[in-house]
Amino acid sequence: MDFHLQTQDKGSKARAGKITTDHGEIATPIFMPVGTVGSVKAVHQRELKEDISAQIILGNTYHLYLRPGLDIIQQAGGLHKFNGWDRPILTDSGGYQVYSLAGTRKIKEEGVTFQSHIDGSKHVFTPEGVMDIQRRIGADIIMAFDECTPYPCEYKYAEKSMHMTHRWLKRCCDRFDATEGLYGYNQTLFPIVQGSTYKDLRVQSAEAIASFEREGNAIGGLSVGEPAEMMYEMTDLVCDILPKDKPRYLMGVGTPANILECIALGIDMFDCVMPTRNARHGILYTSEGIINIKNKKWEDDFSPIDPNLGGYVDTFYSKAYLRHLITSKEMLGGQIASIHNLTFYLWLVGQAREHIINGTFIDWKNDMVKKVSNRL
Repeated sequence: MDFHLQTQDKGSKARAGKITTDHGEIATPIFMPVGTVGSVKAVHQRELKEDISAQIILGNTYHLYLRPGLDIIQQAGGLHKFNGWDRPILTDSGGYQVYSLAGTRKIKEEGVTFQSHIDGSKHVFTPEGVMDIQRRIGADIIMAFDECTPYPCEYKYAEKSMHMTHRWLKRCCDRFDATEGLYGYNQTLFPIVQGSTYKDLRVQSAEAIASFEREGNAIGGLSVGEPAEMMYEMTDLVCDILPKDKPRYLMGVGTPANILECIALGIDMFDCVMPTRNARHGILYTSEGIINIKNKKWEDDFSPIDPNLGGYVDTFYSKAYLRHLITSKEMLGGQIASIHNLTFYLWLVGQAREHIINGTFIDWKNDMVKKVSNRL
């Protein structure tokens, strides 16, 4: 993997760059649609490419390991062949999912023992095992195995967890470097900064992660319930330490306003389930603000969903029709809303990139944050 930093904004820390992988290029800043089980919910691969203009999608190690299982994925020739997506893929290590299984998992130095949410069967994830699993899944970018601490979190626990994450990272790197990809293309390992919301721990972790000199770095353990201003403070602090010549990935973030503010702090890559999850409940993110399409005010609004985006669903379907589908619990409603929200997220980071390149980012960002936070 190669990262080329093209432009640095003069009024902020925002950057425009290009990541090159064996499955294609990614123009940054970028939002990555989440395809937890190998598919972005309710969206075809053709729509991801042609309508949404997704450049990279995510898969999740925990979910894919449990179902369909590694043997099926490997027999298919890796996740790209299995799901038909020929552009870059990133896999989360499963650390966040293990974190969410707090009642049914045990964390030790060796790794994590957990119970499947599907059938209750017991499994063990170790740093080495997670590297092997992600080799078999075959993503272009794979994540180190870490512990995601909750919020709030006591200092002593956050410190202990952070040091364990660093030790796990050493084991991840050793295993990754001692093995090769299975499908004839290169894979890249990203470490993850932890440290909860404690400044000194975030500094320690960012310095430790940077010392491993991998091709890219991620920031984890944020967007887990802490106030947005605290997330921005931690992100700003870490971005000042992580290398400028490597992509920075803020995991699990977030709202359109979160993304814009964090682009201004120097983040290059984002992912979040919010656009598709909220779409299924009728929450639409638009260039003019947030719409709850189930509200009666949209019942006889026959205007396009969001003509500013130029996408098929945004110009073809009306708000009234989409409201009818969503309130009727028609499957097509969730599809249209999901495609729309993802189209908006990709449009938003694309607009941010253009304004960074043109030197007009900070004023545009400040205006857009107000717009996208407005409830219509």
